[in-house]
Amino acid sequence: MKKATRQAYGETLVKLKEHPDLVVLDADLSAATKTEIFAKESPTKFYNMGISEADMIGTAAGLALGGKRPFASSFAIFAAGRAYEQIRNSVAYPQLSVTIAATHAGVTVGEDGGSHQAIEDIALMRVIPGMTILNPVDDLETEAAIEAIMEHTGPVYLRLGRLPVTRVHAEKNTFKIGEGETLTTGSDGTIIATGLMVQEALIAAEKLKQLGIDLRVLNFSTIKPLDEKLVLQAAKETPWLITAEEHSVIGGLGSAVCEYLSEHYPTKVIKIGIQDRFGQSGDPELLKKEYGLTAEHLIETIKKLSFQ
Repeated sequence: MKKATRQAYGETLVKLKEHPDLVVLDADLSAATKTEIFAKESPTKFYNMGISEADMIGTAAGLALGGKRPFASSFAIFAAGRAYEQIRNSVAYPQLSVTIAATHAGVTVGEDGGSHQAIEDIALMRVIPGMTILNPVDDLETEAAIEAIMEHTGPVYLRLGRLPVTRVHAEKNTFKIGEGETLTTGSDGTIIATGLMVQEALIAAEKLKQLGIDLRVLNFSTIKPLDEKLVLQAAKETPWLITAEEHSVIGGLGSAVCEYLSEHYPTKVIKIGIQDRFGQSGDPELLKKEYGLTAEHLIETIKKLSFQ
């Protein structure tokens, strides 16, 4: 089964519509962010703020001060870019429980092109003190993550995708913010992946197993706070690590892993992601190939590491 995490976002909000504090805001993109599903079910708890992202974040901050649990929704490029000052000063600085639900992240936005493909949003959010960053891998984990957010105190950046993705989980599990997940065990190397790169990592691990290479695949749906314990364990138990993300290799998951290990357990890390380039218009699957976001690219990289 394939479903976009943005679709799961809209459907999960409907499931939580009876929560007395839940409110949803959108910046005139509700058909794309899928908050329109919630708007139809709970019109009195939905606010279309128009094409005014800064205003949306400021309003969300005010609602949070009044005891509500707002989800402010827009494309990642607009949420993290246009509204950055408001996120920093109006939400994060006072540590308000506002969730910035940022859909259409990464190059798999596709034909909308580089201007709309957020590949630096994780980096922007990581440097904000106290910001939690979640990047769920599939629809089931998206639902579980949103449920966890409702019990969480403080600002959250929830990164969601446009492209339908295959389920990694057979059933919905309890989502624990700040904890990574071991999907496969192995001692020949580790792939630490997030978002749709988890599916690619699992494909690569399965194919490489036929060559006698046993890989550990870790799903890091929480990018901040980083699960340092799981990173350290993988660094100690395998000879190298690869990080894989649909984001720039500067400032994202790979940077977080390298920053931690450089101080605590220096080891070889290769970062798979967008290599200091902008995105471009194209079919999402072709763009994944162009930017090396595929199982095939992971396999080529790992073969060089394993047989050098």
